[in-house]
Amino acid sequence: MIATLVLTVMGGMWGLGVFDRLSEGGFGDPTSEAVRANKLVEDTFGRQGGDIVVMYTAPSGTTIDTPEVKAKVEKSLAGLPTDAVKTVVSYWTIPQPNPFGTADKSKALVAITLQASDSNTQLKDFARISDQLVVDGVQTQFAGQIPIQKTISEMSGADLVRAETVSMPIVLILLVVIFGGVVAASLPVLVGGLAIMGSLALLHAISLGTEVNSFAINVASLLGLGMAIDYGLFIVGRFREELAAGRTPEQAVARTVGSAGRTVVFSATLLIVALSGLLLFPQSFLKSLGYGGMSAVFVAALVSLTLLPALLGILGPRVDKLAMPWRKRMAKSESGSGWGTLGRKVMKKPALFAIPIVAVLLALGAPFLGVKFGEVTEKVLPEGNAARVAVETLNKDFPEVAKTGLDIVVKGNTSQEAVQRFAERVGDVPGVGTAALAQEPKNNVWLLSATLDGDPLSDASKQAMLDVREVTPPLGASEVLVGGSTAVNVDSLSAIGSKLPWMALLFIAATFILMFLAFGSVLLPVKAIVMSALSLSATFGVLTWIFHDGHLASLLGVTPSPLDSGIVVLMVAMILGLSTDYEVFLLSRMVEARNKGASNEDAIATGLAKTGRVITAAAILLILVTGAFAFSQVAMMRFVGVGMILALLIDATIVRMILVPAVLKLLGNAAWWAPGPLRRIQEKLAIHEGGDVEDDDEDDTPTHQLPVQQQPVGAGRHLR
Repeated sequence: MIATLVLTVMGGMWGLGVFDRLSEGGFGDPTSEAVRANKLVEDTFGRQGGDIVVMYTAPSGTTIDTPEVKAKVEKSLAGLPTDAVKTVVSYWTIPQPNPFGTADKSKALVAITLQASDSNTQLKDFARISDQLVVDGVQTQFAGQIPIQKTISEMSGADLVRAETVSMPIVLILLVVIFGGVVAASLPVLVGGLAIMGSLALLHAISLGTEVNSFAINVASLLGLGMAIDYGLFIVGRFREELAAGRTPEQAVARTVGSAGRTVVFSATLLIVALSGLLLFPQSFLKSLGYGGMSAVFVAALVSLTLLPALLGILGPRVDKLAMPWRKRMAKSESGSGWGTLGRKVMKKPALFAIPIVAVLLALGAPFLGVKFGEVTEKVLPEGNAARVAVETLNKDFPEVAKTGLDIVVKGNTSQEAVQRFAERVGDVPGVGTAALAQEPKNNVWLLSATLDGDPLSDASKQAMLDVREVTPPLGASEVLVGGSTAVNVDSLSAIGSKLPWMALLFIAATFILMFLAFGSVLLPVKAIVMSALSLSATFGVLTWIFHDGHLASLLGVTPSPLDSGIVVLMVAMILGLSTDYEVFLLSRMVEARNKGASNEDAIATGLAKTGRVITAAAILLILVTGAFAFSQVAMMRFVGVGMILALLIDATIVRMILVPAVLKLLGNAAWWAPGPLRRIQEKLAIHEGGDVEDDDEDDTPTHQLPVQQQPVGAGRHLR
């Protein structure tokens, strides 16, 4: 216990160093054509375009050509540190007329390219020079990639602190209400705090060898606290149940670890497998989300299985110290008979419940069929935010500058005439405006720039980019690469689309194998996968209806836009993992009841009675922890918050408490069936609950014995 506590706390202190190593990039596929094109351009010609775009608005009664205004701005730019700033291109340094000034001469632009190429250093350098770029008496606005990233990072961090500050007191109060005592309620919170600290240490270690996006911290905090509360509820609840049955603290701890502890291991393993699917994607952003989630779940499970049982053994009956007045009444009602009664009502007419629920869930998922995916833009920031307003003003007043296009790299021993003819063919592609040589060739590398007629992320622009890639290369060219923001987005979506089936296959295979070994059935894993898919479909259908189609968008304060593909993939992993998590908690007690001789219907009712209250409480608390993000200022954080609320409400109530018992009743004893050869494998490798302590005491599980031929696998025996 002491070792776990000391290592976790010391690791958490060391883990605070991860904040200096976090990245804000990693959204592109590093193996894609677009990223390779952009890298070749950078290596040959240097980075193109400005990392920071500064927009100056002249005071009333003056223009950007007024000597006083010009002098102030030029003085500010002249003092920029050369170790941070590589190039400065301004309205006053390029030939007139130029697109860096408005027609009425009220606004002028300055494009600044930084020395650093990694986003972490760029953000630090921007923080160094931002104050110096502000000119007294001249309105200054910052647009461009780096200011947007900085604003999103700062707001996300502030939102995380705010969410935890608001949700934690409410969570603590509810834990006291749920457990009926202060001591018992404090244990899951302790585990959650240690889980977050431990995950920071793991993320710091990971960051020493690879890029870690800052959003990994948000995921680690969310899942670390959420899963610690889940596991804490399950383990502490089972421990108190064993004490109430008259067992000593030592026996209660042993039985709790042997039963609930195994369920926690199984649940955490499935959730880690679901999150490990994010590592299949080439984007370091998605890998980072996987690192954050897996670290948090691993530490939460580790602390729940080591430190928490040790504390329970020390506390013993004192776990109920500082009990609330209603604790005694709770102890009498903790059998959860209400959930068992609900289950029996559902099982009387299972089809009457199952068919409408499945139909409603499928209908809720329908909007997702028309979803479109995009990337993070200024629209994730709230309306009126300074960085968003700056980009919107840039797009409105400087359309030629704001317009992004395609960077086409031609490599090889070709001629200028051949490249020019190639540029003409590119310009003839529908959706492409003009195409022309952007730089003088260097080292047999030619750079062309092509404009796009519409929004760079529109379907027409994406198709135009794909059509450009099909244009016949110039004679003598060894390679032609198409880059730019549109190409990066298309290639990133393509990479995600190609890896999603593998992620799904990994989850399905792991769920089937682990649940079969745990429960000895081939149909229970299939049912669990189908239930998770229904929850996932309904959740994303509603999210699409709100965030993409715009319904209720004004109420939530978000701008309808294509969904960010990276956040969608993260949500898929978390929802699949969490939905299976509740399935495991529920089925574990059903299987335990059947292994003691209960009939199919009695086992289902007993499982609901034993876990219904815990699952409901866990879902409510997790909604508070994750749902606080629904009030975030950043739209993608709000997407996560609203999505988790929807997923938990749908899964922990409608699916687990009503649909699952209805389907199990319809399946009958076949739900627990396995072919003979597989049954023999499961008997040898079974990892189901039962504990290492003999059950010599009476249990309150119904004992309507099954006929011998219907006894479930492993009935009447414990795993050794």
